[in-house]
Amino acid sequence: MKLIREIEELKKTTDTLIMAHTYQPPEIIELADVVGDSFALAKKAPYAAQKNILMCGVRFMAESVKILSPEKTVLLPAPEATCPMAEQIDPLRVRAYKKANPDAAVVAYINTTAALKAECDVCVTSSSALTIVGKLDAPEILFIPDKNLGGFVKAKFPDKNIVLWDGYCPIHNALTEEEVLAAKKAHPDALLAMHPECPADCVRHADLVGSTAEIIRFAKESEKPVIIGTERGVADTLIPACPDRTFYYLAKEKLICPDMKKITPELVRDTLLGKAGEALTLPEDLRLRAKKSIDAMLRLGE
Repeated sequence: MKLIREIEELKKTTDTLIMAHTYQPPEIIELADVVGDSFALAKKAPYAAQKNILMCGVRFMAESVKILSPEKTVLLPAPEATCPMAEQIDPLRVRAYKKANPDAAVVAYINTTAALKAECDVCVTSSSALTIVGKLDAPEILFIPDKNLGGFVKAKFPDKNIVLWDGYCPIHNALTEEEVLAAKKAHPDALLAMHPECPADCVRHADLVGSTAEIIRFAKESEKPVIIGTERGVADTLIPACPDRTFYYLAKEKLICPDMKKITPELVRDTLLGKAGEALTLPEDLRLRAKKSIDAMLRLGE
């Protein structure tokens, strides 16, 4: 295809690495050099040989890359692509909470803005949240923004005083228990893998509750069919990648993140040509403050 060949040539001439989140459309996954969840992409960026990173994802993901790779130019093809959950908590609200509760630890899900990370003590991913929260001995732990992931963690540590606010992913949170039970009834021979961003009454029916990477690994290794209970991009990628396995969508037309679908191959090309997109910038003091919470995650997540 002419467009793909043009993008491949532009990547070379502009010294650009294309990264794509797993929720991106199949045509973006196909042209990306690196595919993964938000934290996996941010971790790999500093080791990229290229001086430019084109992030096919949403703004907080580009920010995470910039936080860990300040020397690189980070390009966001769709500057308006955001994550509603990442922006649900006002950083000033967290600052006020910390002032009123100086002994509390503030835990931020990686799906947060740089400004919010800068007000928190440690970041977590959906795969590292249990490990990191388990190591915290603060008298109170504020877990933001996702009440569903936070509730999943809180249930595992009944002895810890974990405070939740009313943040959530609007896509995952809209899933209902009725839809989960209907999928299980339709595919009685299948296992169910779900993301902890889904409501508690949904994930309690799952055979695996885990991060995007954990869901993918579970699905690929399972000898049984698997119902994929997260944003449909995961199943969109798994189905062609594993033709010898059987995967089912859970609420196929509902679990779609519109912000993740805003990037097209044409937009990638135009960004490489300098005709579209945005080169992300972060004030250095903000970047360093946000980096502290990520550094704490790397230290405590081991």
